[in-house]
Amino acid sequence: MKLAWILWLSQLLPQPAADSLCLSTTVYLEARDQTLRGQQAVAEVALRRLDSGLWGDSLCKVVTARKQFAPTIVPPDTRLGNGSAWEHSIKVALNAEDNWALPIGQRREIVPGASHFAALGIAQPSWSNAYLVATIGDHSFYKVQALKPRHS
Repeated sequence: MKLAWILWLSQLLPQPAADSLCLSTTVYLEARDQTLRGQQAVAEVALRRLDSGLWGDSLCKVVTARKQFAPTIVPPDTRLGNGSAWEHSIKVALNAEDNWALPIGQRREIVPGASHFAALGIAQPSWSNAYLVATIGDHSFYKVQALKPRHS
């Protein structure tokens, strides 16, 4: 299955299915080779960004914001060919969404306050000198800016 097809399908699906598909795709592309904790942290950053409203009002808009997450960075003809990793990414995304739906004080946060992450072996973003929240596997998670939920 190709990334372009998944992103096309996400535009046809109703909410919340579309957002779950977009988050699953992001977890797969960004962290399929990472630990469960690393995958959860990637999902958490996307959900925290959604809460802020700065990158869009849906997870699909957040993860397809220009040059923010893998869905807009890797080529559209990228194949998501690892079926077991895809199934696992779906579970991680759905669990992350369930966790994020809890009241703020009840959520299990992996990277509290992290608004960005990078695989520093691949990229050196300009903000990589921001406050380092955690390093999990190949990814470093940063609090680049204080994000407040838009509905607080």
